[in-house]
Amino acid sequence: ALTIGRVALEAGVNLQTVRYYQRRGLITEPAKPFEGYRVYGAEVVERLRFVKRAQHLGFTLKEIQELLELGDGHCRDVQSLAQAKRDGIRRQIQDLRRMQKVLDRYLKECGDNPEPGHCSMIDALSTGACCDKVQ
Repeated sequence: ALTIGRVALEAGVNLQTVRYYQRRGLITEPAKPFEGYRVYGAEVVERLRFVKRAQHLGFTLKEIQELLELGDGHCRDVQSLAQAKRDGIRRQIQDLRRMQKVLDRYLKECGDNPEPGHCSMIDALSTGACCDKVQ
């Protein structure tokens, strides 16, 4: 039997996170007794750890809710969600690499052109030319 504070401590989250996840339906809030504090089971700590691990893999709270609803018996559906997440991450990595190349180009231009009253990066951002090169 754990209080909300103890649950938060053992799961490595803060108290407000526990309350927020309750409001989002990721964990259930136990009934409050007439006198005393709500009592949580150890499974809530494990559920919170599950949520945090899934977040570290890039899953949103909505996606985590789907994973929790699917549970153990729906491996194919879980696999589909994970594959979609992985594909999205792959696209983000490609986008980040493109952005990095554009920034590298502008940093080089700034270094090659040290005019005191002119900055090619500011010009590119002002005209939108930088954004065309990213896509």
